[in-house]
Amino acid sequence: MTALRCISPIDGSVFAERTALDLSEARAQISRLKAAQSAWAARPIAERVELVMAGVAAIGAMNDQIVPELARMMGRPIRYGGEFGGFNERASYMAGIAEDALADIEISEDDQFKRYIKRIPHGVVFVVAPWNYPYMTAINTVAPALIAGNTVALKHATQTLLVGERMAEAFHSAGVPKEVFANLFLDHETTSALIAENVFDFINFTGSVGGGKAMERAAAGTFTGVGTELGGKDPGYVMEDADLDAAVETLIDGAMFNSGQCCCGIERIYVHESLIDAFVDKAIAIVGNYKLGNPLDGATTLGPMANTRFAEEVRAQIAEAVDAGAVAHIETFPEDDGGAYLTPQILTNVTHDMRVMRDESFGPVVGIMPVKDDAEAISLMNDSAFGLTASLWTQDLGRAERIGYQLETGTVFMNRADYLDPALCWTGCKNTGRGGGLSAIGYHNLTRPKSFHLKKVTP
Repeated sequence: MTALRCISPIDGSVFAERTALDLSEARAQISRLKAAQSAWAARPIAERVELVMAGVAAIGAMNDQIVPELARMMGRPIRYGGEFGGFNERASYMAGIAEDALADIEISEDDQFKRYIKRIPHGVVFVVAPWNYPYMTAINTVAPALIAGNTVALKHATQTLLVGERMAEAFHSAGVPKEVFANLFLDHETTSALIAENVFDFINFTGSVGGGKAMERAAAGTFTGVGTELGGKDPGYVMEDADLDAAVETLIDGAMFNSGQCCCGIERIYVHESLIDAFVDKAIAIVGNYKLGNPLDGATTLGPMANTRFAEEVRAQIAEAVDAGAVAHIETFPEDDGGAYLTPQILTNVTHDMRVMRDESFGPVVGIMPVKDDAEAISLMNDSAFGLTASLWTQDLGRAERIGYQLETGTVFMNRADYLDPALCWTGCKNTGRGGGLSAIGYHNLTRPKSFHLKKVTP
């Protein structure tokens, strides 16, 4: 039997431990989900919406317990209050559009024919959620999947071991049947075996590129749909007409918040050469005022990274860049312990020959480069294996649109960054993966089209 352990980044202690299901136990739970799906789908949409939103409200009622629990599991400071705001916003939006998004597509009806397309739930949807925003990333799929008439199996990252358990507890207490929504404790081997056995009807995975490849390998030949949101190396571009103060504040927060562990966090910044010195000076001042420390302390603004090995990768990228000529502007914080507690860093004199400007860092470091014009900025922003978001800073809407059309990315922001709007499709390209969540398109990906071509019998 495999023990799953959450090691707290606060002090390296075991915060939570659960036993992973063996293959036969997991099969049995999934069989119950499959058996219950048709009855769940037969309920009116309004009833499914009501039950899902009651589950969301039950999570909100647990927030005082959840916030310090998240701090202990993955290091986010309690001062930021957890994730319920975004969790509720996303679920509420998807609930609000459900009737329209899932409505039949009417083609025509006359004396001879009736033709339409119906949205049919896949069946059992398997949601594999990450640790960095464990509630918000999970609800992106859990809420619309349930509302669309699927049953859902949720597997959470071991680093946030208790999140799926809390969500299941909340949803079940609100009336969502246990055989409709299940939290599964699974190891990697069992997960791959289940996928290969074709027990799921759709898979949604958020995590690393390596994890996404493992999902696709396991599903090969099963024809199971796999939606993925994987790595990112999201750029910001500050043009000469930008609101400099707003750009610095937003982009540096986008790079450093949650210790840089954000799916759409800013990892590289390109600044018009006329603003580069002022931008860097302001960025250094912001980062120098951060308070690195225990996330349970209300004064802490930057907690530890979720795991020491994640911090080791960031340190390695910084050290390699400095050895190659980059300039590090932030002196080592006294709280930096060489482990999970990591000094945030701003690098200049960086190039795309350095890993810190190419590989996903997923930590509190950002490289800043000057550019002479839009063409150079576009070339550098597209010089990446990833494509999740890009943040453009200008007062010219048309210019932002023209640049945005040329970017290889899933979302283009203008004068904001690091935000997921549930009305827009959350998607990526290149090694960031395929698929799309939230918005009406999210419902389309969680259902399949079924066409009806009905010829009437006429007397």
